[in-house]
Amino acid sequence: MAILDVTVIPVGTSTPSVSQYVADIHKVLKRHEGKVKVQLTPMSTLIEGDLDDLFEVVKEMHELPFSKGLDRVCTNIRIDDRRDLKHTMERKIEAVETKIQ
Repeated sequence: MAILDVTVIPVGTSTPSVSQYVADIHKVLKRHEGKVKVQLTPMSTLIEGDLDDLFEVVKEMHELPFSKGLDRVCTNIRIDDRRDLKHTMERKIEAVETKIQ
């Protein structure tokens, strides 16, 4: 189980706002419910699942702005792939929170 942090940056939009692109990307992610777990954050999207599934989903996310007529898209990806134990977004947060108390 891997956790992927992804930011899709549409370049050359007609407005500084990209919230409609984010919303459209999350519609794509909804089609993959059950295969991947998704968490929207103010600056990126976290996706948890099998690494092959994550790459497939990220490719769809990256392609979406092109399908809307853009000619350039920059996508940033960070992957946390831990294989020595079950690794989830919640477990990572819990591990830190127990150390805060």
